[in-house]
Amino acid sequence: MNIILFDDDTREKLLPLTYTKPVGSLRLGIMTIQEKWEKYFSANVSFITQDYLSEKYPINIQDTNYVVNASVLPTFHICKLIEQLQENEALLKDGDLIAALLNRKQFENLIQNEDINELEGFEIGDTPLLRIKQLTDLFSLNEDAIKHDFEQLTKNRETLPVPSYAMVQGREHIFVEEGAEISPCIINANNGPVYIGKGAKIMEGCLIRGPFAMGENSVLKMGAKIYGATTLGPHCKVGGEVNNIVMQGYSNKGHEGYLGNSVIGEWCNLGADTNNSNLKNNYTEVKLWDYTNSSFTKTGLQFCGLIMGDHSKAGINTMFNTGTVTGIACNIYGAGYQKNFIPSFTWGGPDSSYKTYRIEKVIETANLVMSRRGQALSEDDKNILKHIFDITTEYRGWERQRSA
Repeated sequence: MNIILFDDDTREKLLPLTYTKPVGSLRLGIMTIQEKWEKYFSANVSFITQDYLSEKYPINIQDTNYVVNASVLPTFHICKLIEQLQENEALLKDGDLIAALLNRKQFENLIQNEDINELEGFEIGDTPLLRIKQLTDLFSLNEDAIKHDFEQLTKNRETLPVPSYAMVQGREHIFVEEGAEISPCIINANNGPVYIGKGAKIMEGCLIRGPFAMGENSVLKMGAKIYGATTLGPHCKVGGEVNNIVMQGYSNKGHEGYLGNSVIGEWCNLGADTNNSNLKNNYTEVKLWDYTNSSFTKTGLQFCGLIMGDHSKAGINTMFNTGTVTGIACNIYGAGYQKNFIPSFTWGGPDSSYKTYRIEKVIETANLVMSRRGQALSEDDKNILKHIFDITTEYRGWERQRSA
């Protein structure tokens, strides 16, 4: 089965996280959206995405192609409907394309903006659908996503035992992968499952309440306090207190400080005693920066914290206000609350004038950071960062002021 995940207009709602990757490469629950579809159907999965991302994320076209909206997560009901599709048929939800079955010729015509045979569309009506429509869905839907992924990943498999010195509730809802290390800690899985990935490490004194997922080789530092629903992607390090966060992967919050109702991209680092607010003092609805209209938009939520794009860093004692969006490759520091929207490639803080983080310095730092984890910044990655630097110039108002 060949599945091609396509980005629709939702991609713009998910910036800055989707500046560096297709929607289908985002993580919520235990797996990325791509991994979920691969697991559910034992399928090959590729992407239709932005031109500047296509070298790193190419399309794989075969004789028969299931084209699926990348914002949709695989669940029993939607997957059964997709399996029943015949060639030239499509599933629609309130007019939005959810999935279609196309042959090679139809698909090639589609990507070349040529006419294809008219699809026969079927509205799926009240069929349950787990779908990301805005940034806050990544943490708001994380509980359901962890539960779905836990079932898929652990079905008919045996867990490694949790050591007897750990204090455990809901042992039947805990799954430990090969190579994981668990020191004396407390794990409560009564409110949701707990998944501990390969080579993950839980240090002494950690307090964990599910739903919770740790990716491969992630680490909980001593005394960490984890509230669900929280996901740590692979190779993350977390200390202090977190509540309902999603870390995409290769990111650190290794020290004391609070982070709640937040999404952190890849290759990010939060310095010691960095904190975010996730609730306004007057308890009113939180607004969040929306790239589709370049303004702050109501989220419908009372709790909303920090959204941070890939390769961004925060110095020690950094304070992020309720509903803050930080773009790609920012280096943020200084006393006082940061602004609620920090453009990509920003250097500085509220107590000093913001400056531009020069692209050559960003690439130099990214190379150093990734090499510490045995990874390399590829030429595709460099080209992607350079392109993002160019297309985000409009948000760095100080550049216009200084050139005037």
